[in-house]
Amino acid sequence: MKNGTEVIISLNVIGEYSVLPITQEKGEIYSCLYDLNGKGDQVWVDEPDFHSLGKTGLHSEGELNKKTMITGRSIEVINFISKPNRFSDAGFLAEDEDVISVLKRRQQNCYENGNGSFSDGKTFISYLECTSGDYLEGQSDTATIYYNSNKVNIIRTWLNGYQESIFHDEIEGRNNIQIWRDLNKEELEFLKRSYSDLPEDSFRLLINRLTHLHISEMLPFYIMRYGFYEGHTSYRADPLTISVVFGLKSIKDIDSIFKNDLYNTLNQHFTNIDRPNNQIPYP
Repeated sequence: MKNGTEVIISLNVIGEYSVLPITQEKGEIYSCLYDLNGKGDQVWVDEPDFHSLGKTGLHSEGELNKKTMITGRSIEVINFISKPNRFSDAGFLAEDEDVISVLKRRQQNCYENGNGSFSDGKTFISYLECTSGDYLEGQSDTATIYYNSNKVNIIRTWLNGYQESIFHDEIEGRNNIQIWRDLNKEELEFLKRSYSDLPEDSFRLLINRLTHLHISEMLPFYIMRYGFYEGHTSYRADPLTISVVFGLKSIKDIDSIFKNDLYNTLNQHFTNIDRPNNQIPYP
């Protein structure tokens, strides 16, 4: 808008359109435990731990290789509490993943895809603004937003209790959130041609991975602050999926970037990344 406010069009379940403000901001603290209903600090990046991330939106391989602690908590402890059935039933990392390898691989995907954590985090913050306050009401909420000409669907379910962060920070969560969009005819036909050798079940999984995000409200802050998109658990926010759902890049372009190997790219666990130990420049 002329005054600098960023807005988005939303459609609720009874057919009412709204123009919602989504400007990223440093809001008051949000806490389930202490019943604080602020929006949280949406702009802060953990530059003290990740200098390169704070400057460019991408991690430095060299910095990650030297990391022993994040937010004052040891990597060993973060890896332990992040596995399934520890801090959460689903976990933040798969059993065979570790946080540094996940940061490295997400970094590589963001770099190859042409996005950084800043752009992905800002996109997700836009969504977060649409699900805060009184825009959605009730125990289970649905909404539709329009983003880069894509019709993006949201279902948010409030859960009993709250989820504590794996990092030593104030981030908490108490929402189970599904975000997705339907592919258009051209996109679907392109994928059918490009992945005609995939078995039917695998092809359905590819479509699901490309078009569906299952997250909590913690994820936008994790992406913005730490460049952490979570590992291969039921809660994940792959940078490729963010690009597809929010229309940051076309499926044809993404498929070309990843050499017609989207299925493996989206499903491969992040356990050991062999890359040169140098900083990847911001694209």
